[in-house]
Amino acid sequence: MNIGLPEVVVILVIVLVLFGARRLPELARSIGRAAGELRKGLREPPEDPKEAGADDAESRKDG
Repeated sequence: MNIGLPEVVVILVIVLVLFGARRLPELARSIGRAAGELRKGLREPPEDPKEAGADDAESRKDG
């Protein structure tokens, strides 16, 4: 499935109609922040399974 220029223009017009011109910069900023957080999360090493299990066990004792 290839998306060409006409499809992108239609999508942008729909976004403009739905959100309005005033909210587009705010929407673009929030999308940029979300993308940055996603990249940051993908770069971080996974948690140690033993530590994660210990946290779960402690939370079960408290609850």
